[in-house]
Amino acid sequence: MIKVVHYINQFYAGIGGEEKANYKPEVRDGFLGPGMGLNGLFKKEDVEIVATVICGDSYFNENIEDAKSEILDMVKKYSPDLFIAGPAFNAGRYGMACGAVSKEVQDKLGIPAVTAMYPENPGADLFKKYLYIIETKNSAAGMRKALPKIVSLSLKLVRGEKIGSPEEEGYIERGIRKNCFSDERGSKRAVDMLVHKLKGESFTTEFKMPVFDKVDPNPAVKDITKAKIALVTSGGIVPKGNPDHVESSSASKFGKYNIEGIEDLTPENFQTAHGGYDPTYANEDPDRVLPVDVLRKMEKEGKIGSLHNYYYATVGNGTAVASAKKFADAIVKELVADGVEAVILTST
Repeated sequence: MIKVVHYINQFYAGIGGEEKANYKPEVRDGFLGPGMGLNGLFKKEDVEIVATVICGDSYFNENIEDAKSEILDMVKKYSPDLFIAGPAFNAGRYGMACGAVSKEVQDKLGIPAVTAMYPENPGADLFKKYLYIIETKNSAAGMRKALPKIVSLSLKLVRGEKIGSPEEEGYIERGIRKNCFSDERGSKRAVDMLVHKLKGESFTTEFKMPVFDKVDPNPAVKDITKAKIALVTSGGIVPKGNPDHVESSSASKFGKYNIEGIEDLTPENFQTAHGGYDPTYANEDPDRVLPVDVLRKMEKEGKIGSLHNYYYATVGNGTAVASAKKFADAIVKELVADGVEAVILTST
């Protein structure tokens, strides 16, 4: 019998949501959550999930090295033949944990590992060159389609069978090229593709190129001395106590905060929620990341028209591109409605 250890987060273990995101690593015999579906599919192949490792998303991402070490020790106890993590869909912190744990098990224990997530998940971009990551929908609504693909690819890996292309197996492209023989020489294949393209017909390229967003810059502000300026930051500066619980990594939200009448951000009233840099200097003086003090001075000197009464903040650390675009769309609509003419975007 092939033994499998499965990794899931606190939500899929039925422990709780964000309020339990600091749940420390735990291992339980058997399967639960998505593991029930996986084990049902595995039963036909004489494969069994012998244990499930659970860890809160925030705990893992805020204690990565300790969490990896703890989880590795838990996995070792069961001497599994295969390790599966997730699926994480588009949950950023969960995806980062699934990728990191799978890579650790694969590298340190020499055990085949498979995970699954949405292509926009930051974990996919970071770990796809190291792991096989089954492509999923952006939410758990895609669970039913994801599980059979995880099982199929996992069985091939553990049995040492040949792994097909991303299209055949359903995993996210890893950026790995392999030489293969074709019945037609390259020049003919290239001309055939060109002809199909000129005719508007479908074709499959043999070498995909990366696609980068191109953003045209806005025209310059006509008179900065009369313009209303807003501050937006991905550096995580939030009111003391982080009232909106903006995550330290893979943020799922942003905050909007009133700075009307505030001349200076003090450590008594503001802090950073960011988990991707040393917070010491930002917490000592939050203006280092969000320069309210400088802009107030410029406002008084007439160098800018005014500083907007609200600023917006999120955390860029591991945050999915899709989430960032969603935040930007919502923030821009509010800024335009409030008559803001220019934005200073600060990072870390």
